[in-house]
Order: sequence, then C-alpha cells, then structure tokens
Amino acid sequence: MPQDIQHPTAAATRKTVSTGIAGLDDVLAGGLTQGRLYLVEGSPGTGKTTLSLQFLLDGVARGEKGLYVTLSESADELLAGAASHGWSLDGIEIHELVNELGLDPDSEQSILHPSDVELGETVREVMERVDGLKPARVVFDSLSELRLLAQNPLRYRRQILALKQFFASRHCTVLLLDDNTADIQLHSIAHGALVLERTERDFGSERRRVRVLKMRGVKYRGGFHDVALDTGGLRLFPRLVASEHGSEFDIATTSTGLAELDLLLGGGLVAGTNTLLMGPSGAGKTTTAVRCLLAALERGARATYFLFDEGKATLVVRCAQLGMDLHPYLETGMLSLMQIDPAEISPGEFACRVREAVEEHGSTFVAIDSLNAYIHAMPGEQYLILQMHELLNYLNQKGVTTVLVLGQHGIIGEVRSDLDLSYLSDAIVLFRYFEAQGSVRTAISVVKSRVNGHERTIRELRISPTGLQVGETLTDFQGVLTGLPTYAGRVAMLDGDADTSGPAA
Repeated sequence: MPQDIQHPTAAATRKTVSTGIAGLDDVLAGGLTQGRLYLVEGSPGTGKTTLSLQFLLDGVARGEKGLYVTLSESADELLAGAASHGWSLDGIEIHELVNELGLDPDSEQSILHPSDVELGETVREVMERVDGLKPARVVFDSLSELRLLAQNPLRYRRQILALKQFFASRHCTVLLLDDNTADIQLHSIAHGALVLERTERDFGSERRRVRVLKMRGVKYRGGFHDVALDTGGLRLFPRLVASEHGSEFDIATTSTGLAELDLLLGGGLVAGTNTLLMGPSGAGKTTTAVRCLLAALERGARATYFLFDEGKATLVVRCAQLGMDLHPYLETGMLSLMQIDPAEISPGEFACRVREAVEEHGSTFVAIDSLNAYIHAMPGEQYLILQMHELLNYLNQKGVTTVLVLGQHGIIGEVRSDLDLSYLSDAIVLFRYFEAQGSVRTAISVVKSRVNGHERTIRELRISPTGLQVGETLTDFQGVLTGLPTYAGRVAMLDGDADTSGPAA
C-alpha cells in the first residue's frame, strides 16, 4: 500500500505544542508539531525574540522546562526585555555562549569568535547543556553567529543536521532564530519556517506581519497575517477567510425606525446583508446610520458601531440633541461604540475586532463609519477590495445587518469616491444636495437592492432638532445623476413652503 495513504491517520494523531500566541496557533491548525525543529526568520525588530519568549513562557505555564541558548544577547538584556512586557523568566534556563567571563581561559563558557572557537565545540556545548537540563522547549538565538563560525556551507549544513537529529532524539521542540540570510538549504532542513516582516509607513506606526513559509504535514492558513507588538507581547490576527464561518440564520426584514425610509428600501434592512450609505460630507449619512442602529437596539438587538472619523463623545452628544439617546444602551452593554485610529490599527486587527463584536459581544447589527478612513489603513486599493470582500461576506454569513458609510469628494457638481464598492454592497442609499425654493436641501434615494423591490423615487431628507425626517416622494427633479440636481415640483418641502431656511445642521 502506498505510504501517502497513511497521512490522514498520522495527521489525526499529531501532537501539538502551543506557541503561546493564540492567533498563531489558529494559523498553524493548533500549534507546532511536538518534537520538531522550526526556523523563525526576520530582520531586527520584527519580534523574533518576543515570539520565542512567549513560546517558552507557555511551556513554563504547562510545567515544561525551557532553555534559551543565546549567542547574540546577554541574559541581562533578555531579562530587561521580558520585564518591559511584565514577564518573569523564572523557570526558563538562559545559557549564554558569549559573556565577559569567556575571556578567562578557566571559565566554564568560552567566548565565540570565528578565529578562536570551532563550530563543533559550540555545538557540543549546546548538546551538553540540553542533556543536563532535559528541556521540552529550546530556543537557539541565533543562527547567524553559527554561520560565521562555519568555514564553508557544507560544514554548516552538517552541523545543523546534527543538531536537528540530536534535538529529535531528546523530544525537544526547537525554534532556531535567524535574520533574513537563511538559505534554501536551511529551509529544507527545518520542519517548518515562519517569516516575520516589518514595514515602515510615511505616517503612523510601522506594520508587522507573519507568513508561514512551510509546515510539513499541516494544513495551515497561508498568506500574510497582521501582527501587533505591544506591551504584553505579540498578538497575531489570522487572515479572515469568510468561507470558514458559515452559519444558519433567519432572513428577516427589520425597520430602520423611519416608515418613509423603509418604503425606499422596500421594507427595511435585511439580516445577512450590507447597506452602503454614500454621499458628500454633511448630507446625513452618519445620522441615518445611527437612526438604523437605534431601531435595532430598541428591538433588543446587540450592536457595535465602529467609529473612524468622529469622536465618541461628540457622536453621543450630537445624537442626543437629535432625539437619539444612546446612553442607556451604552450603560447596559447592548451597544459597543469603538473608536478606531486608522494610523495605528492594521486591517487584520480591525477584522479581528469585528469578529469579536459578532462572536463575543453577540452583535447582530454592525456599522462602520466611515470607509474613507479605513482606506488609508490599507497599503493599496486592490487589497482593500479583497479585505472588504471577505469581511462583508463574513458578516453576511453570520446573519449580521451591516451599515457602511462612504463619504464622497465634492459637494455639488461632480461627486466621486476613492474607490467603487458598489458591487460588494447589497443595497446602496444615495445622498445628494439639491436646490429648491432658494435653499440647499438633501435628497435621499435607493439605487440598488439585491433582496427587496425598492422604490426608485427621490425623497427629501431633513435633520432637525426632533430627529431625522424623510419626506414624501418628490417629482420633477432634473440633473440628479450629474451631482447637481434641482427640483421644480409642487410637493411641499418638509419644513413647509414658508420656511426657506433649509435643513438644520
């Protein structure tokens, strides 16, 4: 019988070791395979040392011995780095192969220098330390120093192979840290390889990400995964794959809280769909989104509002002045209002927060205000489309009612967007300014709905101290699609024929 037929059984009995990072364990289908050797490579500052310390600390928490063999950092430097995260390295043996005492020929350890010490002596010292401690987890930092000690690539490869066989015989799970100089031969020796990257941006914090280069016998999640390095260690946000999160839910149409807006939408908002509110600045997109949010809260649904542009306090106060008081729902926890800084958060972390809102907070209504700021959190427009595609598919498959706000450039005349998200949206609500009776007013219309037979009419939208108002169907519009519509019909405006002051701010 062919050998590969036995692979499913082997995978079923695979024993895993946690990396100490929940997101990375998720990417690796449970963690690292026990008793194997792994390569972790990346340039300085990408988080290799932090990752390896989390790996060892997780072992200590499980009652396993850990050994950190360092050729590049002193024990004091490692302890100081751990203290900055609030960690204690008690239970982890730190073995320095480079220290000041190494200059003393009587010292137990010898200083590593290519001209003084042979590579074989260094490897033997590591083996002796492992045999004495018998650790379950080992970190070797770093291979670049070993590479300097080797006189030729063949000898270097043989020593790495010897270490691999030695650690396997001692049932150690090993992380070999290296810079970006690792060659293909080293990749072929290791059971798996992780690549850590850091990129600088013109403004805002740098971005970090991780990619699994290889992992034998494991169906891992490929591609790049965003990483945050902060006090407390590394946090990895697995790339969102919508197809992995399908669920059953009742497709129901719910009210927006305004009867006229419900008529425009063909009945209201539908669970498992997303609605895009699109228009120029100040047209009432956020107020409309909050009105839909409040209607969901009044029905007893949990909701999360992701706020990119406006401050939380400003939004809450402004909504209260319009008769939409959010305080009671914030106090009970039914509403989660999250302020997002696009200069500091990565798209992967944002997608993770959306998942937490749905899966942990239990939100069935999610609003993102606005996508304009989210665009600037992305490295390129093409990636935004792919990210939004997965995120919206995920929300739809979870039965979440989603409202998206997209501001358009321009006030009158030509109005344009940074990018076209119309094909990703299940419904599109369009806002436009128009002129009538000597005043500038706001028009609202629904130009697309995949699930409802919506009205193809134009109504007036007015924001007043009493709240949001949507008027009767207006006729005799001209130039709506040009971005500069004018109205010459006979239907009275919301504030009456005599009042020409225009809508309230």
